[in-house]
Amino acid sequence: MQSTQDEVLEIFKRTKALLEGHFILRSGLRSEFFFQCAQVCQHIGEVSRLIELLKPKLDTVSFDTVLAPAMGGLVVGQEVARQFDKRYIFVEKVDDKLELRRGFKIAKGERILIVEDVVTRGGRVNEAVEIVKKNGGVVAGIGVLVDRSQGKVSFEAPLHSLLEMGFPTYDPENLPDHLKNIPAIKPGS
Repeated sequence: MQSTQDEVLEIFKRTKALLEGHFILRSGLRSEFFFQCAQVCQHIGEVSRLIELLKPKLDTVSFDTVLAPAMGGLVVGQEVARQFDKRYIFVEKVDDKLELRRGFKIAKGERILIVEDVVTRGGRVNEAVEIVKKNGGVVAGIGVLVDRSQGKVSFEAPLHSLLEMGFPTYDPENLPDHLKNIPAIKPGS
């Protein structure tokens, strides 16, 4: 019987969502592996399966609404909301900062599950947490497909990840020899 981790990795590899090369992460750090979840999000059946696998980890979270940071969390957040039959909203970038727009409102005390595709340092999730709090909501939990920090990232609400997988990251001024001759690309997040 295939383990959940093996099945998840197989889905990411089959859909070309797990890339190998020399990548510039949002943080500016470099990595030889990159999760490009937009690739898996082209295949709604695969997204549904990933959320089916994540769902048991989220069953203990009591929430009213799913909120996803754009762009990475959009499809994943919508599928979580669909499988839990909950309201779905998103925050989007304006001048490289996330904002709640499009007439979306968060009620005072509304319990929000923040859903993202991948976290490494948690920057976008932390921005979303602040937006929820500023609007009177309560962050009930955070759900992610991939926690690249291997549990090292910390939020003020519990983190529930489908896959914990860390790859080494490097300062661009201190690259290992095997990456120095590979052109760095920023595939987008």
